Amino acid sequence: MTLIQDKLIVRYLGVQPYQETWQAMSDFTEQRDQHSIDEIWLVEHNPVFTQGLAGKAEHLLMATDIPVVKSDRGGQITHHAPGQLIAYLLINIRRKDFNVRSLVSIIEQAIIDLLAGFNVTAIAKPDAPGVYVDGKKIASLGLKIRKGCSFHGLALNVDMDLAPFLQINPCGYAGLEMTQCRDLGITSSVAELSPLLIEKLNQNLQYTQIESFINEH
Repeated sequence: MTLIQDKLIVRYLGVQPYQETWQAMSDFTEQRDQHSIDEIWLVEHNPVFTQGLAGKAEHLLMATDIPVVKSDRGGQITHHAPGQLIAYLLINIRRKDFNVRSLVSIIEQAIIDLLAGFNVTAIAKPDAPGVYVDGKKIASLGLKIRKGCSFHGLALNVDMDLAPFLQINPCGYAGLEMTQCRDLGITSSVAELSPLLIEKLNQNLQYTQIESFINEH
């Protein structure tokens, strides 16, 4: 018999507005109970800046036409746009016996392993969550824990317009350069990388029964 903590639902949502998706995962987390199956949502967002709980206004360096949304995740300001692979991890970490640090490490390692499959060497930094290639940031992390369950997650730059990152101090770090898969010779699309990311995440999340759905909350 498969136990509830061994089951995972993966939802491929395509391009979605940030605020609607944020509200949906917040509602999911609020309404879930000990019988709820964990989910990972894979999504791209229309252009938006999101400001984390600790976010400071000065990290937005200039006026912009891109909307700025104050979010309840951890971290500072970042940018989302099509061509960026976002994974929202809706996981009962208490049931999985994880803490926040171990979940962050699992996410970072999954991205590092994914890039290694394309002969790109990436690292994590203990003092600055995320994944870096040659000092440039390729993936950002921001999590929220409520009732022992995580939501929000990771954003991996795949093939997007990086210019808006110049309008902010990414993740609160002045002068931090961003990079993306395309610039490192990885030609795979968001759609192609998505199942590979799930595979790498699951090497440490260790779900034994995974069910996938396309374009539905």
